[in-house]
Amino acid sequence: MTVDNAVLTGDYVLDPAHTRIGFVARHAMVTKVRGAFQQFEGTAHLDGADPARSSAQVVIKAESINTGVEQRDQHLRTNDFLDVPNFPDITFRTTSVEPRSDTEYRVTGDLTIKDTTRPVTVEFEYTGNAVDPYGNLRVGLEGSVAISRKEFGVTWNAALEGGGVLVGDKVVLEFDISAIKQAQA
Repeated sequence: MTVDNAVLTGDYVLDPAHTRIGFVARHAMVTKVRGAFQQFEGTAHLDGADPARSSAQVVIKAESINTGVEQRDQHLRTNDFLDVPNFPDITFRTTSVEPRSDTEYRVTGDLTIKDTTRPVTVEFEYTGNAVDPYGNLRVGLEGSVAISRKEFGVTWNAALEGGGVLVGDKVVLEFDISAIKQAQA
């Protein structure tokens, strides 16, 4: 894929209708539970001449967690997991962007869940750009990273009768991003 970096340079906002911020966690040692956050905002600056000068920030509303099972979602909002009343936002702010190829980027930043901030590195793939029917330039990115939920103070669990635990420690965060370039002021 040929990338015209000059066209891509600019400021962007995430399009929540076409972006998914999701996760996958092991349940009962035998299956995976998938979910996503329904409410978030994000901005980015892409620098085509020097991608390392690009940046992004995302604020996720923790209460918008959705696994498709309301009882589970309510539990995830409690102090056992996200403690939404005390920590309504999950945030990410880049600290560095490292181009790996024309279409691959290693994005490192500070992820804050509850009251814990830790660095994480997300491997992103640039999936392309297009002008939508409204004349907006859109860019697409996909990426994921595995984190330890315990490292972010999300430690609740229950022992299983046959051994193991109800909820795995590893959580894979998934990002399918559509961002819209903003008009120059």
